[in-house]
Amino acid sequence: MKVSKMGLKSVKLTELDKMYPGQDILLQTGQIKQYGSGLYAYDNVVLRVEDRVEEIIKKHMDKIGGIEVEMPLLQPSELWKSSNRYDKYINDGVMLTVKTDKNEFCLAPTAEEAVTKFAENRITSYKQLPVSFYQIGKKFRNEIRNRGYLYRGKEFLMFDLYSFDKNEEDLNKTYDLVKQAYFDAFKEMNLSLVSVAADNGSIGGTRSEEMMVLSESGEDTILYDGKVGLNTEVLEKENYQEYLKKEYNITDISNLSKLKAIELGHIFALGTKYSESMNIKYVAEDNSIKPFYMGCYGIGVSRVLGVLYENNVIKANDEIVGFSLPLSVAPYYLYIISNKEREAEALKLYEQFLAAKVPVILDDTNDSIGKKIRNAKVLGIPYIAILGNSTNENEVELEYTKDDSKEVISVDDAISKFKEIKNSIC
Repeated sequence: MKVSKMGLKSVKLTELDKMYPGQDILLQTGQIKQYGSGLYAYDNVVLRVEDRVEEIIKKHMDKIGGIEVEMPLLQPSELWKSSNRYDKYINDGVMLTVKTDKNEFCLAPTAEEAVTKFAENRITSYKQLPVSFYQIGKKFRNEIRNRGYLYRGKEFLMFDLYSFDKNEEDLNKTYDLVKQAYFDAFKEMNLSLVSVAADNGSIGGTRSEEMMVLSESGEDTILYDGKVGLNTEVLEKENYQEYLKKEYNITDISNLSKLKAIELGHIFALGTKYSESMNIKYVAEDNSIKPFYMGCYGIGVSRVLGVLYENNVIKANDEIVGFSLPLSVAPYYLYIISNKEREAEALKLYEQFLAAKVPVILDDTNDSIGKKIRNAKVLGIPYIAILGNSTNENEVELEYTKDDSKEVISVDDAISKFKEIKNSIC
């Protein structure tokens, strides 16, 4: 990627949103473009970060036997009426609908009904269980409060997995398996996950947990002591003490501290809610017909994208100047900068990295080295390779943007270093 082709807006960052400075940088520099409330386009760099997040999620869900599928985004209203959820979503104003002269459709906010119907005549026997289907795709919700940029979009990218088991015991095993996969995936993204007891809301089922990341930009307040946690919304339930004791074995919340967090995922033990209401069942070992025990598990990929930027901002002289994204999700590993005299050498180095399939950006603009360094940081690139007057031919000054540490190494060593980084990540 060459900077001259990107259309990057080189601007002085001023009056950043105090609550969401990271995402405001994306907006000010043109890395995301707003088309309306909760509607955004991504440029190449942000899209690549989102791609990395998807790859990590898929890798960990594949490890536990998840099967990737794809449900339709446009769904007939009758499908939602079969589970008795359509009227609630319409009355709550959450559902975006499309009417034609022949039928009424909805833009899917979630996919419990579609996946349950998908399992019909596909999973017919206990011998096939357990099964888990997952997808990553667009979802639509008529969010009234579109604060937080990517945190609350009307259109957003979501991972959702749906599990099918033969009884409650097996469902609980799957629930715990998927929950651990969440922790493993978020650890790879350098995000420390916290699971907290939560209200099931309109999804239904028995227990559920919100998967949170501590962040000052978070809209939620949680009670947490390092091990036990719950969303304060649970305390609004009339029978919250009984609910916490039965579903989470939480009996004392007096020692929990209030913290700000952002919800990135939610997992639910649904039980037989959907399989019974939609009459989709399987043949059990005793030849009886029984409803599936189901679970559903979601991750707001767009939200993950937003929190990665918010939680990885970097400062200079107490002013936010950009980001240093973790290598596991970085859109490019290296940003190459040179002065006028070493342009040919920089181009050659760029081509060598491309040949080695190392994700790299070349700043081929006529800007000063200082301005090019600022551009590298607003793009979130972890490393900058500078070919200037302070290094000899066939040498580069390598800067790690997270802590501004620097080293001078040979071009050959630089290539070897990033090949190793690429191999360790892939």
